[in-house]
Amino acid sequence: MNSVNFTYDGTFEGLLTCVFTAYEGKLQVSNIQVEEDVQNQLFSDIYNVITDVDKAKRVAKKLQLKTSPNGFKSMKWALLSEIKGIEMDVFEMIREVISNDAKVDTDYSHPSILKVTQMAKKISREKHRMEAFIRFRLTKDHIYFAVMEPDFNVLPVIIPHFTRRYADQKWIIYDLKRKIGAYYDLKKTEFIQLNLDPEIGISGASQRYFHKEESNFQILWQEYFTSTNIKSRINMRLHQQHVPKRYWKYLSEKSTFG
Repeated sequence: MNSVNFTYDGTFEGLLTCVFTAYEGKLQVSNIQVEEDVQNQLFSDIYNVITDVDKAKRVAKKLQLKTSPNGFKSMKWALLSEIKGIEMDVFEMIREVISNDAKVDTDYSHPSILKVTQMAKKISREKHRMEAFIRFRLTKDHIYFAVMEPDFNVLPVIIPHFTRRYADQKWIIYDLKRKIGAYYDLKKTEFIQLNLDPEIGISGASQRYFHKEESNFQILWQEYFTSTNIKSRINMRLHQQHVPKRYWKYLSEKSTFG
């Protein structure tokens, strides 16, 4: 059996295409990496897998029949961690699922299944943090704008939450760390890339992009937050557990205005 190193585009559909390609060609896969992350390609035996949606759907359909809903979601979400080597863990989990008649996606004695499940839980926690801590600001173009810098690539999985919650508003959520955003135009959501000032998302930063009423509202919100927090009663340790300090710069109630 031939051994190959796969590169792919970083999407779940791309990884499922790798699975299809491996089984179709009876290939032994040694490694799977995002194409842009691979170094020294001239000196390695690398096979670049082009994402094929139809092939990916065939693999996904089989996996959904052989896993619980949470097991299938775990494979998708774990990939969003961008952790080195996670592709092979997901691949090994998929191979284990396909090779067994019984559902084994909760068999945590298998190292890859355990790792994928644990990583998916981290993604879930990050998702809920972003849904809680993201703050929109109204731009002069009457688009609500927010930024984030999550540890993991959770933008794709928070879109449904904000689409449901703010269905009557145009909004952009931009991931400064990965330089990609989601734009909702009242009908659909699409991914976008913008050349942004890194300071644009910091609460209390330059107001030249934002509507005057938005600035006034943020000042009122900060005043309210200050007046309702009695310093002698603040448990800072507990507070930071619920609102990690790295998110403070994006919160209106934590900003300082000049």
